[in-house]
Amino acid sequence: MSLLRLLIAALISLAASSAGLAQSYPNRPIRLMVAFPPGGSSDYVARVMQPRLEARFGQPVIIDNRPGGAGAVALEALAAAPADGHTLLLGGAAPFTSSPAMLGNVSFDPQKDFIPVTIVAEVPFILGAAPDLPEKTLAEVVARAKDKPQSLSIGHGGNNTAMQYTAMLFNHMAGAKVELVPYRGTGPVMNDLLGSHIPLGILDPPTSMSQIQAGKIRPLAISTKKRFPVLPDIPTFDELGMKGFEFTGWFGIQIRSGTPPEIVNKISELLIAVLKEPEVVDKIRAAGAEARPTTLAEQAAFIKEETIKRAELLKTMGAQ
Repeated sequence: MSLLRLLIAALISLAASSAGLAQSYPNRPIRLMVAFPPGGSSDYVARVMQPRLEARFGQPVIIDNRPGGAGAVALEALAAAPADGHTLLLGGAAPFTSSPAMLGNVSFDPQKDFIPVTIVAEVPFILGAAPDLPEKTLAEVVARAKDKPQSLSIGHGGNNTAMQYTAMLFNHMAGAKVELVPYRGTGPVMNDLLGSHIPLGILDPPTSMSQIQAGKIRPLAISTKKRFPVLPDIPTFDELGMKGFEFTGWFGIQIRSGTPPEIVNKISELLIAVLKEPEVVDKIRAAGAEARPTTLAEQAAFIKEETIKRAELLKTMGAQ
């Protein structure tokens, strides 16, 4: 009987300790690392979320941009951070949906060393043209790419990113071999496109919408199956003859593996609450993205699905 009482007391103590851990979190500022440079869609969304996160967490939220390596640089930094929930990473899909071989020489295992907490937003991609590009339509660009294979190039947001996949899919479906030029995010791509330093670029609406609406960048096609409601005048690749062309990107929040489950659950609840706030939803949508909060279980299942999808796409294109 005394052994049973001791066991019950131990369980009660453990439950109280776990509850106390969640209640005391966070006890210092939160660092929100962004895996891309300022000016891109993920950076924009991070700054939309920042004040609402501060209100929910009750602590300052410091945005720390760590671009490079399709998210690998930021993940290296996250892997070195304490597993206490005070460092969050807003990054793209690539490190979690690609084989370790594609990531190169990194010191982490994305499937084991990090916990995907929630998807934040989903974005389509736009094939944009520099203002002085003579070709005015997708058909004209494809014709030139076939006739003069070395005369065009497409800037994208980095190797092993959804932007690169979109550019690869364009080459595959167009039957062309346009040179793909990696950048450190969509912001730098847009800047070089505006300056006509590169003829074509893969952009996202949060980064490029104001420049498109001002007529400074010419959109040729968008990567959604149907026209995007925020930019209804941009035709889809599908309707322009590339049947079945569809590829969108997403980014989400990750934390270190080993973070206590009570803290993981609290972070998940707070992030979902922020991403459901009407003001946050509206601001993300106005910029050309869609808020898409997911539970821990939904996020894990989605990453598994996306991993299979991207592997099949690479196989279809004969790429490595």
